[in-house]
Amino acid sequence: MANIVDQIKAPVADHLTIFEDRFRDAMRSHVPLLDRITHYIVKRKGKRVRPMFVFLSAELVEGVTDATYRGASLIELLHTATLVHDDVVDDAFERRGFFSINALWKNKIAVLVGDYLLSRGLLLSLNNHDYDMLQVVSDAVQQMSEGELLQIEKARKLDIEESVYYDIIRQKTASLIASACGVGALSAGADKEETKRMQLFGEKVGMAFQIKDDLFDYGDAEVGKPTRIDIKEKKMTLPLIYALNQADKKTKKWLINTVKNHNKNKKRVNQLVDHVKEVGGLAYASEVMYQYRDEALALLNAYPKSPSRDSLEQLINYTVEREY
Repeated sequence: MANIVDQIKAPVADHLTIFEDRFRDAMRSHVPLLDRITHYIVKRKGKRVRPMFVFLSAELVEGVTDATYRGASLIELLHTATLVHDDVVDDAFERRGFFSINALWKNKIAVLVGDYLLSRGLLLSLNNHDYDMLQVVSDAVQQMSEGELLQIEKARKLDIEESVYYDIIRQKTASLIASACGVGALSAGADKEETKRMQLFGEKVGMAFQIKDDLFDYGDAEVGKPTRIDIKEKKMTLPLIYALNQADKKTKKWLINTVKNHNKNKKRVNQLVDHVKEVGGLAYASEVMYQYRDEALALLNAYPKSPSRDSLEQLINYTVEREY
């Protein structure tokens, strides 16, 4: 998979190398403790998928500018801040094989570090008068918060409608990828209409990305996070929602009771997983995921063929075919 990511990066590889230095500078502070923590954050970096979307979207429109680097830093600062806060909320002690910030420095410091990263992103935009980009990203922050709270609210009831599930993942996950594509387009001089089109493209990719994550929870392979975690956390994902919609009253009651009261009972959870597979829950979720992928590809096909378009196509396919 690493080789595929390198291929996708190829048209913007030089930009991403420069971005790493700029991103490090964007996090710098006068507080030694903060610098130690941000150095640790940079060291455990992921695939940089969101900055990739920023640079490839800019290349697709008119080409990378100085504003594109700031846009990529803004997106990654926001993304990193949300991950730091998520680990506190979820009481998680590990991320991508590294200890989380709260595991090493405790919750209080982790929350403050998340706040600091968010403020650095805001100031980076304000100091350079990137108001349009800040508007796009601020909308994403609001949607992500609303999506998380909507999910918590609906988790109490468990029996949620499919349309509500789509609202949750659109806000929680897809909004940030949408904003990465929108920021990339804006930084390259896109008008309002083209920016909206690129945001919609990113949203479709984000929806497919989250459904793929949902499917991992029902697999048996090691994917970098424990399987069955969504069930343990009482999260209603698309395969389970589909199974509930197909179930008779008795089966529905058993499924909801398993998630609500027996989510740590391995045998019972595995029975639930087997049932979801048998009634076609995974097949249905996969079908919806591929539909979002196809809609994203259709939006991309409006642009002339180019290395950046090829890479974005590969990135969409990687999103739905990745193994972790």
